[in-house]
Amino acid sequence: MNEFLEIEEKIVSALKTVYDPEIPVNVYDLGLIYNIDVKEDGVVDIEMTLTAPSCPAGEYLVEDIQMKINGIEGVKQCNVNIVFEPEWTKERMSEEALLELGYL
Repeated sequence: MNEFLEIEEKIVSALKTVYDPEIPVNVYDLGLIYNIDVKEDGVVDIEMTLTAPSCPAGEYLVEDIQMKINGIEGVKQCNVNIVFEPEWTKERMSEEALLELGYL
């Protein structure tokens, strides 16, 4: 497997350790991560949303993501961009998240 794919797998694994303090599901399975762009120079750009624009945990989530992604070997910098288009809905959640939250 090439280095790019290894770093991307490590990023997804790290994102699965980031939890909204009010929801017992990680941000990746919750469907909050819209895009992960790993550049050749080691910069990672992550586009994500929040369950609501007024989410009080937004700043905490961004800092937690940056800390964990910046700790991955090969990553020089992690930028997190919060977006609200498209709007988040529960349809973005993984089956595991739906099950955990009692939607299945």
